[in-house]
Amino acid sequence: MKLNLSELNQRYVREGRPLDKSIEDALKLDTRAGAKAILDAVDRRRFENRSEGQRLRKLLRFETALWDAGTLRVAGVDEAGMSPLAGPVCAAAVIFAPGTRIPGVDDSKKLDAAERDRLAVEIKATALAWSVGWAEVEEIDQINIYWAGILAMRRAVEGLAHAPQHILIDARRLKDVDLPQQAIIQGDAKSLSIAAASILAKTSRDRLMCELDVQYPGYGLRSHKGYPVREHVSALNALGATPIHRRSFAIVRTVLGLPPLPPWPTQATA
Repeated sequence: MKLNLSELNQRYVREGRPLDKSIEDALKLDTRAGAKAILDAVDRRRFENRSEGQRLRKLLRFETALWDAGTLRVAGVDEAGMSPLAGPVCAAAVIFAPGTRIPGVDDSKKLDAAERDRLAVEIKATALAWSVGWAEVEEIDQINIYWAGILAMRRAVEGLAHAPQHILIDARRLKDVDLPQQAIIQGDAKSLSIAAASILAKTSRDRLMCELDVQYPGYGLRSHKGYPVREHVSALNALGATPIHRRSFAIVRTVLGLPPLPPWPTQATA
């Protein structure tokens, strides 16, 4: 009796179910092109799964070293929204239970919006604890964007339901947080926890900017999220600045006819 290739394609290719060995053996004996196509698709999926497993092992090397040493609550921390002309800066902190893996998690900048949204739901459901923190526009203009980013990250860490024992952070140090910290350059591409935090920060801020687009129409905030793209700068010149525009940023100051700011005072980084 011939195998029903249409049903097998639906089950093992489209739905991605594991291929039973007896069916795989039968497909190998089947000379039809459709049988070979199913086997080829399953082989590709197996290769991709192995590659993803290797990528995740590499992405977890910082966490795994800490877990193996007995440090179980490791928080990854990252921010989003440092460069935009408008809106607050957002940060997130994520703690995973030892051994957690979430396929697809990566630096948020490498993912499209739909994939970020999908992964954000899974990260929140899987994480031992997660938190989002903000620094508002007024704070950005008062202390500068760098320290506002630090403030948002500190608030994210402080908002965690479980206190972390160690922090992995993207190339920064959290001032006034008395915890062991490891600054990792390009950490959102090297640590699963930091990458997950980058996704939560990015999706949270993007969602807020879409809401602000309704409140402040005409600037295209839904599409560019406040970044200084040509569309946004043109709207800023035509319409002027809103209360959510960062008045410490040179482009906004120029539109408002304000003089350049003097250099920010140096703050201690320890």
